[in-house]
Amino acid sequence: MAADTLLPAGGGREPPGVLIEQGAHAPRPPGRGTDPWYVRAVLVGLTVLIVGGLVGLPLVAVFHHALANGLGAYWHNLTADPDTRHAIFLTLMVAPVAVGLNVAFGIAAAWVIARFRFPGRGVLVTLIDLPFSVSPVVAGLVFVLLFGLNAPAGEWLRAHGYQVLFAPPGLVLATAFVTFPFVARELIPVLEAIGPEEELAARSLGASGWELFWRITLPNIKWALLYGVILCNARAMGEFGAVYVVSGRIGGRTDTMPLRVEKLFQEYNTPAAFGLASVLTLLALVTLIAKVLIEPRLREKAPPSIGEP
Repeated sequence: MAADTLLPAGGGREPPGVLIEQGAHAPRPPGRGTDPWYVRAVLVGLTVLIVGGLVGLPLVAVFHHALANGLGAYWHNLTADPDTRHAIFLTLMVAPVAVGLNVAFGIAAAWVIARFRFPGRGVLVTLIDLPFSVSPVVAGLVFVLLFGLNAPAGEWLRAHGYQVLFAPPGLVLATAFVTFPFVARELIPVLEAIGPEEELAARSLGASGWELFWRITLPNIKWALLYGVILCNARAMGEFGAVYVVSGRIGGRTDTMPLRVEKLFQEYNTPAAFGLASVLTLLALVTLIAKVLIEPRLREKAPPSIGEP
């Protein structure tokens, strides 16, 4: 038989349509050991070096400078200054409110997008992603134009005794805008993957809207929702650009932790600046640990890939 004769794979025992050239070897499936050891060593070394230089060293530097004068001085830097205490309090107040707003919107938007097909659906999805592409400073300027003293909305609010700019409501709005996509973007693929069958079955059995949400929808999306809340909260805690524009940076009134860190650093109060920065870093590390713990749960709930059983 000629060497180039085509035969069914496996001597005819495989399904028809799968042909290989006689004498040719089947391609080796990708896996461990397919690359030389020195290639793997170089790639792993470069990865560790880059991550260590860009993430590890700054992380160590923050805590080194924060604790350079001992725990007593560290605690004093965090608690002695009333403006620093207020910045911590304000951040811990603004971030949960902004996250709560995004949770309410994210659940509603994700459910509508996943369950209905309507004109403008693609536009709505694009608008949800808009904060990812717009600079936070630009977003802050938009709020200034909307709620400034010369804007109609700003004049009306001021006439009725309300203030948005240079006040906590402005901080909440700016923070909610920059964290807008996180919850919705985590929930949309999950709702699309699980489908509406369980909800339709519950509705056919007489479940009300709230019963449908609390007993069917929420249990199915709880891990994705928690994952989105963690990412949203992490982004809210560290927001600087949009808050910088709308806050006015009023000490003891509208300074959040990132703004207070920048102000302390410009005042050459380096120990206090690094001390407050270490608090933000600790919050980020807690967020990272929570994210790592939740990711396996999300993988368990993820739909199988094409070709998987």
